[in-house]
Amino acid sequence: MGIITKKNNDQPRIVQVKAKHFNSLKFAVAAVLIIVMILMTAIVRLSTQSVQQRQENTRLQSQVAALQGQIDKESQEELLVNAEKEGNRSTAVSYIQDIQAKLKTINNFMSKRGLHSISFRKLNVGDKPKSDTKLYGDFSNYLDRLVNNIAFTPMGYPRLSSFTSFFGSRGNPFDFGGSEFHPGIDFAGHRGDPVKCTASGRVIFAGRAGGYGNCIKIRHANNLETWYGHLSKINVKEGQRVTVGDLIGKVGSTGRSTGPHLHYEIRKNGHPVNPKQYLSLNM
Repeated sequence: MGIITKKNNDQPRIVQVKAKHFNSLKFAVAAVLIIVMILMTAIVRLSTQSVQQRQENTRLQSQVAALQGQIDKESQEELLVNAEKEGNRSTAVSYIQDIQAKLKTINNFMSKRGLHSISFRKLNVGDKPKSDTKLYGDFSNYLDRLVNNIAFTPMGYPRLSSFTSFFGSRGNPFDFGGSEFHPGIDFAGHRGDPVKCTASGRVIFAGRAGGYGNCIKIRHANNLETWYGHLSKINVKEGQRVTVGDLIGKVGSTGRSTGPHLHYEIRKNGHPVNPKQYLSLNM
């Protein structure tokens, strides 16, 4: 094979190109194509194997989950059978009845505060327990703590009425144009309207207290106190134990007051806090 070249006026001449150079080039291109095809085949095969492996892992995980669920179900049934064999069936039923009584007590506390009762699923003592009696015991202890916390924590309304003044800075009703810090919430009312305590505790003060007029102070759990001011009548005495919902006094206008209403105050560690956050169960 040759290539014809021409330079100036010289006669054309043929430059010979060895055929073996072209053969080497063809061989190199063919080798590269073969290598590329081998690599692509390997990549496709690895990708397919990876998908298959993920599918197999998913299938195995499903089988393990199903097996675990079966084991849990068999374990629960075995616990129930053992409990019945050991004569713990009656114990479990008594736990359920005790729990129902505590739920009723909780709802009584809520209704006395003027709050909606909590909706609990009614337990049927005829149903078989789903676990051993320890579960019922733990749940019963939890409810004991819940009952205690609800009973001794100020919650709800000392009287059901609208608010006439809120916690925080407000205009001073005795100093036109001035302002003052109001440490509680005022409830509207008429002279003689009943005032109820919002938590169980002990009366630490019952008498005249400056601008509060006739005032009652009750100490509760967790360093909490409730104060009730401007009363027309006090129905309790110092040292007396009171229970949530007890009638402790009556609305009045004694002390620094512009008319009949109830001043309600909550103090924690001796400092006033906003009673609004204690008016519902979601504190």
